[in-house]
Amino acid sequence: MLEKSLKNLPNEPGIYQFFDEKNHLLYIGKAKDLKKRVRSYFKFTPILAPNPTLSLRILNMLKQATSLEFLTVASEHDAFILENSLIKQLKPKYNILLRDDKTYPYIYIDFSDKYQRFDITRKVVKGKNIKYFGPFSSGARALLNALYLIFPLAQKRGCQNVKKACIFYQMKRCLAPCEDKISNEEYLNIVNQAVEFIGKPKEITKELKKKMELYAKALEFEEAAKLRDEIRQIEEIESFSSFDSTKLEDFDIFSISIEEKSACALRLFVRNGKVVSSSHSLVKSVYGFDLSELYHQVILNAYKEGSPMLINKIFIADEIDGTNALSLALESKHGKKIVIKNPKRGEKKELCTLAKLNAQRLLKQNKKSGLPEEIYSYFEFKDLPYRVEAFDNSHLGGESPVGAMIVWENDGFDKDSYRKFHLKSKDEYSQMRELLTNRVERFDKSSPPNLWVIDGGVTLLNLAIDILNSMGVNIDVIAISKEKLDAKSKRAKGASRDLLHTKNGTFELPTTDKKLQFFQRLRDESHRFAIEFHRKSRRKNLTSFSTLKTQGVSDGAIKKLIDYFGTFEKMRNASYDEIKTICSKKVADKIFYQK
Repeated sequence: MLEKSLKNLPNEPGIYQFFDEKNHLLYIGKAKDLKKRVRSYFKFTPILAPNPTLSLRILNMLKQATSLEFLTVASEHDAFILENSLIKQLKPKYNILLRDDKTYPYIYIDFSDKYQRFDITRKVVKGKNIKYFGPFSSGARALLNALYLIFPLAQKRGCQNVKKACIFYQMKRCLAPCEDKISNEEYLNIVNQAVEFIGKPKEITKELKKKMELYAKALEFEEAAKLRDEIRQIEEIESFSSFDSTKLEDFDIFSISIEEKSACALRLFVRNGKVVSSSHSLVKSVYGFDLSELYHQVILNAYKEGSPMLINKIFIADEIDGTNALSLALESKHGKKIVIKNPKRGEKKELCTLAKLNAQRLLKQNKKSGLPEEIYSYFEFKDLPYRVEAFDNSHLGGESPVGAMIVWENDGFDKDSYRKFHLKSKDEYSQMRELLTNRVERFDKSSPPNLWVIDGGVTLLNLAIDILNSMGVNIDVIAISKEKLDAKSKRAKGASRDLLHTKNGTFELPTTDKKLQFFQRLRDESHRFAIEFHRKSRRKNLTSFSTLKTQGVSDGAIKKLIDYFGTFEKMRNASYDEIKTICSKKVADKIFYQK
């Protein structure tokens, strides 16, 4: 099959996919010329065999590959975008996988507003006279709070619609432009001063320290402590701010450091010739890395479609392949020309060198304890579990069923990535199927993890594996359950132990084992999160049930509506015609005309 596919490859741009004998996806690649690129993986004499000059990672992949599929596209940059999207959704075993889905915040101001004010956004804000500052990898909220503390700006979004001064005027934190106590010209002058101040974090922290001392002298220690914390956050922005360019340019710098199976990608944000912020992401792979491929993934991940694109230049610390196609891919996403270069001399070369040194330092500082490697080898997983999702569901006799997903990454819980799900199914097996299916369908928006942890036994383990296989996704799965001490027991008894189940069998580890304790901790956190969400949902549903009863809706009609919509919230958002179709005009009248 593989030889036949190689003969049929066209000389066109596109993406190609290698599969193993069980039809599991191994690798996705892109090409300007599919025939030339894919054939370069092989030598054809005296027999078809992998090209020995390839990296160890690709050689391992080709040893398992038995078939090949491809898709043609209009251009090479289209291939970039399609490859990036498919890798995130399908998680091939041998691709470099990045899960840094962050969109960094910007501070912005709309000069078309009557009383201009600063705010935070992660997306493009509609308007002709909007100015952006950032992005900021940390400290954006602290910086915004500092602006409103230092400058007497309009504090509320609704100031344009208010004609009376608020408490901020009495606190001397606002000059009440709403009561015309200050002219538009005077207010705009204050705004312009604040705009200049945003690029001077040292000046901001200096002013905040003065106010912190005043709070401390007035014995307002809580306010002083809050300012102290914000000062620390703003100081983090200054980590590279000693660099000043003679040219007031806006651009980003990317540098990648690789050490065996670990890599660190560092990004510097340069605005008006100054480094205003930095960010980094760490990634591990059992199969090692390809530098060019990793740069492609990092840069495409960094500029989300729909987020502000304030630069048109990107500088990288290494010479890589495919920069022209990468530029075109970004141009098609953001509608502006983007230049990607590896500088050879001058200030930008010095800054790339600085970024490289810092990426190497961060990589050495963030070497992990070794538990992911230990789990990977002990359970014979396909990938290192550095990002893990754990699932649980909760209900009370089938009522108000909910699901919960918690996330572990970089030695800690990533609570910003936790997710809640309202479920319709009544039994636990169906609820878990609904929960996991819901998560799989969102892989295109939120990249898959390395490992799933299921609160349950072998039955739920097999369910999770079947769902992933049906979507062609390669993710390791482990389930944790209590052992059954007798035939009648349905739940754990006091003396029972936790068992771990994978496709390779069931494992019974001692209670002192760190691997077992790790999965117990994930199970307990997912259980806590699910129960907490269930209690809130149930309280809300009980209130809604009482409201409908008061409106004269019968128990039977309420049950019919809940069975159809799943939650009271969806029912409240339903149209009159939907309610009328499901129940009757009489019920629709009771609900709608008494809302």
